[in-house]
This record gives sequence, C-alpha cells and structure tokens, in this order.
Amino acid sequence: MAAHRMASKQISIGIGIPMIVVGAILAVFLAPIVPDLSDTIEFIGSLIGILGVMIFIAGLFARKIPQIAS
Repeated sequence: MAAHRMASKQISIGIGIPMIVVGAILAVFLAPIVPDLSDTIEFIGSLIGILGVMIFIAGLFARKIPQIAS
C-alpha cells in the first residue's frame, strides 16, 4: 500500500518539478532571444509551467485507493 503513495511522490518530483523548470527557462530565457516568436514562446513556457505545478500538487495530494477483492 505504501508503494502507491511513494509512486505519486515520485511522479510529483520526477515530472512536476522538471516541467516547472523547463517552462521557466522557455518563458524567461528563450523568449527574448527570438523576438518574432516571443509571445508564443512565453505562452508555451507558461503553459508547461502551469501544468507542472498542477501535476506537482496532484502528486502531493494523491491518496491511497483501496483494492477490490476479487
């Protein structure tokens, strides 16, 4: 039962945090380099960051699901 809870924490840290970092890099560092596409790059970076935050929070609040006996 503890393995399911641990997996949610691993997903939260292994997917959520890297998505936040990649989104921030795109929005802050890459957007000024390409002035023609800066609005699009900022939008995509922000979207990736927001999804990363959602995955991170969902991983923290995941709860155990009882198994159905068959």
